[in-house]
Amino acid sequence: MPSIAENLARVRAQIAQAAAKANRNLDEIDLVAITKTHPAEKVREAIEAGQNLFGESRVQEARAKIPELPSNVRWDFVGHLQKNKIRHALPLFELIHSVDSLQVARDMNRIAEEEGLHPRVLLEVNLAGEGSKFGFATNKLREEMERLLSLSRLSILGLMTIPPIAEEAEASRKYFVQLRELRNRLQTEFRVDLAQLSMGMTQDYAVAVEEGATLVRVGTAIFGERSRKSE
Repeated sequence: MPSIAENLARVRAQIAQAAAKANRNLDEIDLVAITKTHPAEKVREAIEAGQNLFGESRVQEARAKIPELPSNVRWDFVGHLQKNKIRHALPLFELIHSVDSLQVARDMNRIAEEEGLHPRVLLEVNLAGEGSKFGFATNKLREEMERLLSLSRLSILGLMTIPPIAEEAEASRKYFVQLRELRNRLQTEFRVDLAQLSMGMTQDYAVAVEEGATLVRVGTAIFGERSRKSE
């Protein structure tokens, strides 16, 4: 069975290959290693292999795990953020990928003001309109963009999406193209810089890189299958 270091090397090589294919600069693409359900020992192995940016999708798990690991490691939040977890999440994460409604953004802005924080965030877009997923519908995001941008404590840096589950990576491409094109339209219309595109996971991250991802969220390909007991 390959080691975490070997898995990381393979993922990085595939990111580099996809970047070269798309004539992109590798320096503008960050690998977020998703540690959901994986213990701190596995994260340490990844740190020893040179990985410094990690992602969690559960605030409670992150609160237990992060203090066990070196303080210079960077953490992003990639899961659905419940209102009652916002206050705990803001000090832990340097970027929250998953602001999925105007109400969540308003709650986050209010709590950030109370705590003296300035969160960096991405707006999650539900491009396929899946009922099982969170995120802004495309037209709703455009309608609410001015109100989102008026929230003075939040730095909105870009967009995030999770395409429908598919067997073939190629099936995700149209959603990655849609997210990039939506970002471009919003930048033009609202005169705002939305440089970050968080898209692509274990099954389709190479395609995401080809279509402009600046952040890819990869867990299983690095750490192996999740522990069911922790689910």
